[in-house]
Amino acid sequence: MTDFIALLPWLTLTLGSLTLTLVVAFYRQHRLALVATMIPLLLCLMMIPIAAGVTPHQLPPLLIIDQYALFYTGLILVAALAVALLAYSYLQGLEDQPEEFYMLLLLATLGATILAASNHFISLFLGLEILSVSLFALLAYPRHLRPSLEAGVKYLILSGASSAVLLFGIALIYAELGTLEFGRLSALLNHGEISSNVFFLAGLAFIIGGLSFKLSWVPFHLWTPDVYQGAPAPVIAFLTTVSKGAVFALLLRFFIQVEGGNHPPLTVMFSLIALFSILVGNLLALLQNNIKRILAYSSIAHLGYLLVALVASGSLGVEAITFYWVVYFVTNLGAFGVVTVLSSPAQEKQNLEDYQGLFWRRPVLAGMFTFTLLSLAGIPLTAGFIGKFYIFTASVEAALWPLLLTLIIGSTLGLFYYLRIIIALYRLPTAEIERVYPSTLPLTGSLALALLALLLVWWGVYPGPLMQFIQTVAMTLL
Repeated sequence: MTDFIALLPWLTLTLGSLTLTLVVAFYRQHRLALVATMIPLLLCLMMIPIAAGVTPHQLPPLLIIDQYALFYTGLILVAALAVALLAYSYLQGLEDQPEEFYMLLLLATLGATILAASNHFISLFLGLEILSVSLFALLAYPRHLRPSLEAGVKYLILSGASSAVLLFGIALIYAELGTLEFGRLSALLNHGEISSNVFFLAGLAFIIGGLSFKLSWVPFHLWTPDVYQGAPAPVIAFLTTVSKGAVFALLLRFFIQVEGGNHPPLTVMFSLIALFSILVGNLLALLQNNIKRILAYSSIAHLGYLLVALVASGSLGVEAITFYWVVYFVTNLGAFGVVTVLSSPAQEKQNLEDYQGLFWRRPVLAGMFTFTLLSLAGIPLTAGFIGKFYIFTASVEAALWPLLLTLIIGSTLGLFYYLRIIIALYRLPTAEIERVYPSTLPLTGSLALALLALLLVWWGVYPGPLMQFIQTVAMTLL
């Protein structure tokens, strides 16, 4: 019975996916598909406090249901809800039938939530594949449009390659240690001889390489700008938040379980990846004129910031990562939400000139976009500033001075390309640009953006309750 209660969020999501499949099979109605998507997501959110009553609960050997897993599951579900609302108006302009989009969205969400609770390489791989396979189809969903198809195929090929690398690493670890369970791996690693074994280190390197593809870390980042540019805006909002957030949550659990901070080769590898991701991501973003490509390179840098907190480790590092992810979810959903409500499958508004003078036609949207960009830049009085300050503090406490210097340089570089977009928003519009904006804004998209704006303002000026809650969640992982 305890197993059943602990698994309630996952069972609800699975049943919701099956129900939506039946609804779509019998009734081809876009609005009904959206409602049938939102109901299981909301029910799943309601199941989380019930499941929290039996935590921590181990479902050997694959899953562990604790407050950390439930927190990230809730975060993923809220993000999926926001994406569904944003995608509704976007998909109305699609020539193809849009109902299957929501089925794929629910399946991808299920895969992401499995990753958040994984405690074993098998559940890791299953969750990752459920998420990735759904993402292939979501990225190429407007199948008559060449950019979307290209983005889907690129992600398919590179994701397949990264899965092969990941599997090879898992095989090496199993051959050396005879277990795929994170907890048992930790116990075996306490014997110093194994941690210096070449097969173990090679396996670990392959696993990190495979996950680095999913997280767009340098040098595994080359797919990111092309996929972001070609894919539908709401799908990119999902990819950059839910997909990457779930993989990072899994990596953080794995790092803590194997006491990664005590293994110098691992910390050196992560430090180098963080350093190059911050510098390369920010420098390449400076050269772009496409909003999606700027945000793609920016995401590489932000994942580098998070890696600094991972290397710092300890309770403050875990708190910094968790708080930063919450803020990153909201700011990126807000930024891509603005792009989504202004775009359609036939015409994505992604060039910098498309946003010139937005303030004079859509002041609320321009204000929302400005606030999300300032938050991504880490300007004071925004939630992003507090998230970045958290990471700075964690790196100071761990005395990671070279990485701290890289963080400061990267954050300074980031100001330039975020300000380029903000300046474009407030320039006087040309007559040609005025004609291409939609005459009215969609209700669902506006509702999602309003909620995201409210959260950004709230956590920017009064983050105390969220920080206290995250401290409690972080303690359950340590």
